[in-house]
Amino acid sequence: MLELATARALYDRYPDFSEGRMAKIRSHVVSRASCAEIARELGLGEELLEHGHGVSREELKRLSENRNVLAALLEAALAALYLENGFEPVEAAIVDAFDSRIEYAISGHVDFKTELQEALARRGRQVVYVVLEATGPPHERTFTCAAQVDGESMGTGTGTTKKAAEQAAAEQVLERLEAEAGK
Repeated sequence: MLELATARALYDRYPDFSEGRMAKIRSHVVSRASCAEIARELGLGEELLEHGHGVSREELKRLSENRNVLAALLEAALAALYLENGFEPVEAAIVDAFDSRIEYAISGHVDFKTELQEALARRGRQVVYVVLEATGPPHERTFTCAAQVDGESMGTGTGTTKKAAEQAAAEQVLERLEAEAGK
């Protein structure tokens, strides 16, 4: 539901954006990090603390601050709204709640390398970028880079600059980490 609302909002607001740019923005907006941020803004962690039962206060406190738990709380709340009201009545409220994330992504602040570094730092892990290949003449190079997490190659990316290739590799690792966390 969040992806649909975001995609429709982007398409309606920015019809001239390329499909790739819209996909990148949508991916950022619906990411676990963005969902957790919106959950914090909406006070869902505090609601869990106040209304959680059958779990120790310390465990509730830990859960109420966990990014994955906050994102899951938001997703559950959105699902409940959908089941109770359908899509159309809640679409505008969803877009309003995520508007700051949409604007943040549109303004070009989506930095997958920084997002990955922060996500890994919370887990006590590190990323290193390695140039795998540079092809073409010096004025038209294409770079392929790997993002290695604790020595393991977890993503590769290609771009016309090293930075662009590293960003693409970081985005791939973030998607992989989110998929693994969702299992």
